[in-house]
Amino acid sequence: MKPTRLFLTVALLSALGVTQAMADCQIGDAKLEEAILQKPELRGPAHRQSVRDLRSLRDAAFTLWSYGRHADCERLLANIRELIAGPAMASLGDNDEDEAEKQFAAREPKVQRGAALGRRDEKGAKPLIAIDELAPGLRADEIMGAEVRSSDDKIVGEVRNIVFGTKDRRDYAIVASGGFFTPGKDSIVVPIRFLKVSPERDSFFLSMPQAEVKTIPLMPDPDYKWLSDEAWRTRNDALFARP
Repeated sequence: MKPTRLFLTVALLSALGVTQAMADCQIGDAKLEEAILQKPELRGPAHRQSVRDLRSLRDAAFTLWSYGRHADCERLLANIRELIAGPAMASLGDNDEDEAEKQFAAREPKVQRGAALGRRDEKGAKPLIAIDELAPGLRADEIMGAEVRSSDDKIVGEVRNIVFGTKDRRDYAIVASGGFFTPGKDSIVVPIRFLKVSPERDSFFLSMPQAEVKTIPLMPDPDYKWLSDEAWRTRNDALFARP
């Protein structure tokens, strides 16, 4: 075969391979939401963590797909399908607590509380914007994972979850403020209406100094039962209110 023809053949096969990978990686093919509805072992409070983990894996597959990693996306979807079809997820995995702690520690952000210098004292720094004055409005992807700073420009945590649509329209950002930055462990419940944001929308700010943030009571439970505790929410919200 002539070199030119060989090159064209290889290029064609490569293109077909990429096209096939793109066609194969269809997020909906995992049938995750259908399985959650149909399988008893994926329903109920005892299985919420398994469902969250499966959805996190699906989100990771979408991320791979969005970066053009279609073959890797399909492999991850295959793993999701195996987990759905296999034994209860709670029975899987390694029970080595020391190894689990080591793996968990790898998730810890390198920037710890108050370690990074802010930019609010820089010449020409633009004023912060109140959330209800943003135009256009705030998107969920702009606040999820964003750093949260105190009024004296010290990092106090990052947004790890948000709560929208409460009956009284009081929305919340769950700010993980501990070393591992995980919701439910050293997290505080911040009313979104009391946050301010930088013009670049890359940092959110509380209206209190870091020393005062440390006195804020932590989120009382990781299952969000506090949402039904009107008295607790009222006391908590009042701590963030500033003139």
